[in-house]
Formats: sequence, C-alpha cells, structure tokens
Amino acid sequence: MYLHLGGGTLVPETDIVGVFDLDNSSQSRITRSFLADAERAGRVINVAEDIPKSFVVCRDGCGVKVFLSQMSTQTLLRRAEEDRLF
Repeated sequence: MYLHLGGGTLVPETDIVGVFDLDNSSQSRITRSFLADAERAGRVINVAEDIPKSFVVCRDGCGVKVFLSQMSTQTLLRRAEEDRLF
C-alpha cells in the first residue's frame, strides 16, 4: 500500500521509517541536527503547499529521504489505517 503525503506524493508504506510531528520533535537538538544534515545532503523533499506540520522519514536505497508534509501526524496515521481496511 501507499501513503499519500500531500502535494500528489505517494510513498510505499513499507519504506516508511517514521512519521513525526514537526513542532514537537524539532525542539530536540538531535532532530534539528538530523533535519539539517538531510537538508545539506539534498534528501529533504517539501511536498507541503503550506506550512509543514509533519515530516516522514523513508528508506531510500542505502540512505533516507525526508518528506515535509502539511498533513498532521494524526491525518497520516488515519490514512494509513484506512488503507489497511481495504
């Protein structure tokens, strides 16, 4: 199954490492460092049409990609759960 992150972007659920609330998790120095490193490496993809609310970390070969989404973590979780019902 695939998870729709917004902005017409779909990712395979099997590639998702984690879904994180941007406001809460970016307070951590470690998370800010991770996001800054991913940005410098060109691995951050902004699919938000507005201010991002969450970020989704996905496997990408030997590394990761980070998708910034305007969807809340609750919305993304609900979408993933609804996909499993079908």
